Amino acid sequence: MKKVLLIIFPILIVDQVFKFWVKLNMRIGQEFNIIGERIKLYFIENNGMAFGMQFAGDAGKLILTAIRIIAVILILFYLFQITKRKTTKTGLIVCLSLIVAGALGNIIDSVFYGVIFSESTPVTVATLLPDAGGYASFFHGKVVDMLYCPIIRSTYPDWFPFVGGQNFEFFRPIFNVADSAITIGMFWLLIGYKRFFPNHK
Repeated sequence: MKKVLLIIFPILIVDQVFKFWVKLNMRIGQEFNIIGERIKLYFIENNGMAFGMQFAGDAGKLILTAIRIIAVILILFYLFQITKRKTTKTGLIVCLSLIVAGALGNIIDSVFYGVIFSESTPVTVATLLPDAGGYASFFHGKVVDMLYCPIIRSTYPDWFPFVGGQNFEFFRPIFNVADSAITIGMFWLLIGYKRFFPNHK
């Protein structure tokens, strides 16, 4: 289990440090270039899923947070079991640990940020532990996203069906360290599935 904690805690700390800095230093919609126009900090918040996607309003947010918590508990239990086996591939432990770390990072936002921060707006920066209380109750906090990587910006050819002449941008979603950990863990798990579970048909 030591391997698991050595992966989860550093990712969780980096994710939360980034988010705290953004909340306490940036306004909604504010941006800074990190590497030219290709890698930026761009502050947004969302109520839902990874990469700024939304999920069925207020009730959906509670359901999503509950699902995340249950999933993390189940994966941690599974990790506890497989780390005892000498035959378990290290790659599998890393994949699942990345997914847990990312899920925990976004769970912390959803559960606690509404209580500990004032609201971020396009004109004001949030404060930590405001006297008037936070901007929402427990489980109603917003997830902080800040990494924006529009690596390719171009225009669709005029002859292209439906979107000809329109602007094209890759990669458009704005995300955070937790989203990155989940995505890397999932892709690695899919790519290495046969190696991680050689006897599974």
